[in-house]
Amino acid sequence: MAIVAQSSAAVRRYIEENGLPFNILIDESREVLKAYGVWHRVGLDAWNISRPALFLIDREERIRYSFVSERQDEFPGRDEIMREIRRLLEEGPRS
Repeated sequence: MAIVAQSSAAVRRYIEENGLPFNILIDESREVLKAYGVWHRVGLDAWNISRPALFLIDREERIRYSFVSERQDEFPGRDEIMREIRRLLEEGPRS
């Protein structure tokens, strides 16, 4: 699932044009972004935005991996993300 803090019309249009293999939570109020600690009022190039972030959450709703950027142009690469997913699958559920 992805979480975005944009208008539902803009997100709907993007999904219709591109299609996505996962669900999108539209967080216009930014409540979820604030709960995860990734929202910030003012950035260098924008305001009222979130930091790029990635959380891998297990079925018990525990965060097993997190990446929170300090800059808008920073995000883990596909290889790093897939490595973390494989690691979590190999470890299995935590008790």
